[in-house]
Amino acid sequence: MELQGTALLVMAVTGALFGAGLALASHKLAVKVDPRVVKVRDVLPGANCGACGFPGCDGLADAIVLGKSAPDACPVGGAECAEAIASIMGLAIDLSAERKVAQIKCGGGKDVCQERSVYVGIEDCKAAVLAGDGAKACSFGCLGLGTCVRVCPFDAMKMGEDGLPIVDEDKCTACGKCVAECPRKIIELVGLSKKVHVRCKNTQRGAAARKICKVACIGCQACVRVCPTKAIQVENFLAFIDYDLCDNCGACVEKCPTKAIEDTRKRAAEQAAS
Repeated sequence: MELQGTALLVMAVTGALFGAGLALASHKLAVKVDPRVVKVRDVLPGANCGACGFPGCDGLADAIVLGKSAPDACPVGGAECAEAIASIMGLAIDLSAERKVAQIKCGGGKDVCQERSVYVGIEDCKAAVLAGDGAKACSFGCLGLGTCVRVCPFDAMKMGEDGLPIVDEDKCTACGKCVAECPRKIIELVGLSKKVHVRCKNTQRGAAARKICKVACIGCQACVRVCPTKAIQVENFLAFIDYDLCDNCGACVEKCPTKAIEDTRKRAAEQAAS
């Protein structure tokens, strides 16, 4: 019994020494967390979408405090979030930048764009490109398989009846997930105030483009001639808009013979009327 008691005592003393050693090591080796990291993390929306370029909101909070990222780096949080972070960091910030939303630069839906084959495979745009470039005859347009819709973390996109994605501008945060995922690069982030958009990315000559899609840009330059601010130009048989110059007058929309240019105000009015 005496030997057993001695063993227990030795074990207790040893355990106490180990415990004290661990406590001391924990104290010495502890990584001190800047309290600003916690404050910034609490302000961030918690979407963890990675749109900022860092691994989630924790990663962005660390980067902001370390000076590796700006207070307005979170596209989801918006101006209010950026202002709060700037206050925590004691920095001044310009909040005049316009909010952006995703714009689909393709109008070639099922009814207007021809198909050259039947695609049977994974319902994913990247997979379709790898497996033969999809079913559509236009190799520049939307593949219509909804990859952009599925990757949107804010439920801001859905597939329309014509097989093209529709963006809910009220929900879109310009996180850029859809832009990055689209293999055809037909999604762009554009300022919310810009209402006139070229819905085509086809750089083929006019006759070839029109042959496969009724609403393709044919590079006729009719839009260029009527634009009062010189905001629209044609390069590689495709019209493009300089949004810094565009004043949303809509002259190009009215003149376009194929209706490749759209004024979203008219679409919104039509949807409201229906």
